Amino acid sequence: MKTTAPIPSWRQQGLRYYAYSFYLRQRFGCRVQRVSLDGGFTCPNVDGTVAVGGCVFCDNRSFSPSRRLPRSSIRDQLDEGIRRLRRRYPDVGAFIAYFQPATNTYGPVERLRQLFFEAIEHPQVVGLAIGTRPDCVPEDVLQLLQQLASRTWLSVEYGLQTIHDRSLDWMNRGHHYDAFLDAVERSRGRGFEICAHVILGLPGESHQDMMATADELARLRIDSVKIHNLYVVQGTPLAEQYAQGKVALLSRREFVSTLVDFLERLPPGCVVERVSGDAPPDYLVAPSWCLDKSGLREAIQQEMLRRDTWQGKHCRYAEFGGGEGVGA
Repeated sequence: MKTTAPIPSWRQQGLRYYAYSFYLRQRFGCRVQRVSLDGGFTCPNVDGTVAVGGCVFCDNRSFSPSRRLPRSSIRDQLDEGIRRLRRRYPDVGAFIAYFQPATNTYGPVERLRQLFFEAIEHPQVVGLAIGTRPDCVPEDVLQLLQQLASRTWLSVEYGLQTIHDRSLDWMNRGHHYDAFLDAVERSRGRGFEICAHVILGLPGESHQDMMATADELARLRIDSVKIHNLYVVQGTPLAEQYAQGKVALLSRREFVSTLVDFLERLPPGCVVERVSGDAPPDYLVAPSWCLDKSGLREAIQQEMLRRDTWQGKHCRYAEFGGGEGVGA
């Protein structure tokens, strides 16, 4: 006899998707904010190891506050970031050290060890988030991540972007989807959570293509996801392509509809860390609508209410929705 799955706690609170802020408050018992840190890393598709020029959309200064500032020690970056966030959010109770720009496992393991342990030793830091590429986690790095996970809460963010190799080639990614599958498989059982970055609206990707990426995240039981709309920042190859009319961007209405379709296919146990991307106004070329973050969140909420839908409603792998994730 078919049994009814329990209603997730976030739905009991009236939410339509498993928001990151709700997850963090549940886990740590208070408001938690991330402090962006710059470890001074580069990427293998920048320095020529696998490619040159970096991803077509990427200027790290546009999405990482820490890369727009002179770099200082990890402790000093944390102290300054915490002071800034406390002014903005007086009720914040704890902080996650977030190694954000570039590829933060692309370096000698002893250097990684020094930087990461310096971060988690800060008295107000309760966890660590590390952004990286799936082709940059050799065994010695995974062993270090496992050691860190035994000491603190850890999320490792893999830049998936899409499961479609033709799109990865277009963005000059320097690896294919099989690298992500390999990284996920080798990350299982090491005690850290796995977050996947995804971009919606890539050139040449149909609605069916984007939904296939959602279905794969569900099948793999990824712990969390960051969803971005494709946006254009100055000084990138994408900006040149956009200026030449070679790339079309989703309208806000198209993005909202696609995003809600995407969320419907994710398991209810997958934390949604982000639902859109943007850049500072002095870096952003287009679309202008992504700067109105509160208006966009409201549009997403209204679309979900209009449909009477929620995350996981059309998930093909709902049996994984409430269970443990890949990192457990």
